[in-house]
Amino acid sequence: MHTYPNYPAPSGRAEVELVKANPFALLITNGADCEHPPVATHLPIVFPPESGATTDLTGHRLWGHLGRKNTHWQSFAEQPEALAVFSTSQAYVSPSNYHFTPAAPTLNYAAVHLTGTITVLEDDAESLAVVERTVEALEGQRESPWSPEGSHELFRKIISGVVSFAFDVTGVTSMFKLSQDMPAQVHERVADDLDRPSCPHADVAGLMRQTGVSESTGEDGEDATA
Repeated sequence: MHTYPNYPAPSGRAEVELVKANPFALLITNGADCEHPPVATHLPIVFPPESGATTDLTGHRLWGHLGRKNTHWQSFAEQPEALAVFSTSQAYVSPSNYHFTPAAPTLNYAAVHLTGTITVLEDDAESLAVVERTVEALEGQRESPWSPEGSHELFRKIISGVVSFAFDVTGVTSMFKLSQDMPAQVHERVADDLDRPSCPHADVAGLMRQTGVSESTGEDGEDATA
């Protein structure tokens, strides 16, 4: 991923939290050879229980799963090197928030790209643990989580149709493009606009408020280091 120095992640912890908060990832692996294009699957990737990842993702393990009918998994043994992409929603920023002209619109977002190696988990018990952990992680984002207590037997019956895997992180690249290069008043107006009830980008607005503005930002909205 190409990154710009004006839009770094505020911390390693912010990268970890983004991955936790946005577990529906894009998993990409190379094709078998130059005649076969890369293969991508949208799927959930979550942290295992008791994960020690808090301020750095490198060296830590994640869990994921996909349907067995999706033949992508059949290439994992020969193509274990993979890229997992996690991102927020993509928030359009209107120049109407700037109160200056000339101006141009942009998009605010945050993304974390993880490189790593995939290992298929062959044991049904391991695969079941991945699926149950995925349900736990996703339900944990709901105000009133559903309990799978009465559905464990169903999970065991359908687990043969699932392929679970471990993803061991070897590298992290990220960009948090959150209007840090704008004056504080503009930054606040953009965040307020994205946080409107009719706007589906409250996640980006929240990250904007956590990140704030760059100390090097000039009053005219230009980055003083540019």
